[in-house]
Amino acid sequence: MIRPWMFWYGMCCLALAFAACPAKAPLPAPVPSTEGEDAQAEAEVEADAGTPESAATEPPPEAPSGAALSYQSARSLKDFSGRLPAFGVAVAEIDPVNYRNADPSVLRQMGVEQHLVAYISAGKYYRSGEYDRAIAEYNQSINLKPDFTDALAARGSAWLKKGQTRRAIDDYSRAIGLEAGRAEWYNYRGYAYAGQGDAEQAIADYSQALRLRADYADALVNRAHAFYQTRNWDRVIEDCTRLIRLEPRNAVIWNRRGSAWYYKAEDDKAIADFSQAIAINPAYALAWHNRGNAWFNRGDLDRALADLDRALALDPALTVAAVSRETVLSARERLTKK
Repeated sequence: MIRPWMFWYGMCCLALAFAACPAKAPLPAPVPSTEGEDAQAEAEVEADAGTPESAATEPPPEAPSGAALSYQSARSLKDFSGRLPAFGVAVAEIDPVNYRNADPSVLRQMGVEQHLVAYISAGKYYRSGEYDRAIAEYNQSINLKPDFTDALAARGSAWLKKGQTRRAIDDYSRAIGLEAGRAEWYNYRGYAYAGQGDAEQAIADYSQALRLRADYADALVNRAHAFYQTRNWDRVIEDCTRLIRLEPRNAVIWNRRGSAWYYKAEDDKAIADFSQAIAINPAYALAWHNRGNAWFNRGDLDRALADLDRALALDPALTVAAVSRETVLSARERLTKK
């Protein structure tokens, strides 16, 4: 009887939402609403300074006003629309005879146990986007072997794809109860908690995943996202710094850390990180936009305008860049009238 010897799950974390930094309008004018989508597939909505992200989130403090022309107005909090990034949870099986492409009827003839056949069949449905059929097969696998943690976690991923977050959490929790040493179960459950807006519980699960596997890049990416949502900029920087050591050529992580520096009003450090993101990926329109806004904070309107022009050349649909550009042009016009 041939039995597979290993099942793995992977998280397709393509960088979780990459923050678009809002441009600051010169005081005493208010910070404009810069609502739009970023250059990646993950939408991020900017809001007016002082608008809380949720009932549990306090608005960012207003910076003190200064001279007639200032570049230190409040930094907007709402860099995420509330939607999770579109990286999802994917399932991939690896085993000695490539069961990914195997015909379940052939596996039965080979003598593979039925709970494994159902599990493998469910994976094929999952990958083709047929989540109801995948869940039916996972149900069969779990009914035959209730302690099959791989099937429980995989069914949780299918529930998550269907938007059934509570059911996903229940399945991940059952898998954790049976096999608490699997870091990925905590990462997946943290992602599900984040999906229902529970950032603190998500952080707790990501942190447990990292205690079990210190170099777990996916959990670091997800935890940095959650810290970003809770405005814990220092922890975002800490996690991004760890990620940069693991993946130094990951432009979106440099951009994410630059965004955290930006909200800490550390514009020189923000510019350095955005510049590194651009050096790695010169077509990264959002990093050009973010650096342009950081230059604007520094009062360097020419560099700000050049970067924003570049962002729009790369992505004409990047509306936040168009709004930021108008802010820079308005500031320059005020200066020329003096």
